[in-house]
Amino acid sequence: MSKEQSVIVWSKEGCHYCAEVKGYLDENQIAYQTIDVTHHDDRRDILEAKYGVRHVPVVEIGENHVYKGITKVGLQYVQEELAAVKK
Repeated sequence: MSKEQSVIVWSKEGCHYCAEVKGYLDENQIAYQTIDVTHHDDRRDILEAKYGVRHVPVVEIGENHVYKGITKVGLQYVQEELAAVKK
C-alpha cells in the first residue's frame, strides 16, 4: 500500500528562509502547498495553537492526514524529516 505524503509550507512574503525551503522542494520535485501568513495574523494564531510559534517558515509533512510540524528554522531540519518519511 502506498503512502500519501503531503507537504505544507507556512510562509510570508520577503522571508529568505521560506524561499530557501520552497526552492529546495522545487529542485527536488516535491509537491507542496503554501499557506501565506503575510497580513493574516489569524493564520499565525493557528501556528501558535498548533506548535507554540508565530514565526515562519513552518513546514508540515504528513502521511494519510497525520502531520508533523518542523518549526526549527534551517533547511537541514526539513531535509532530515523528509528522509525519515521516505524510509
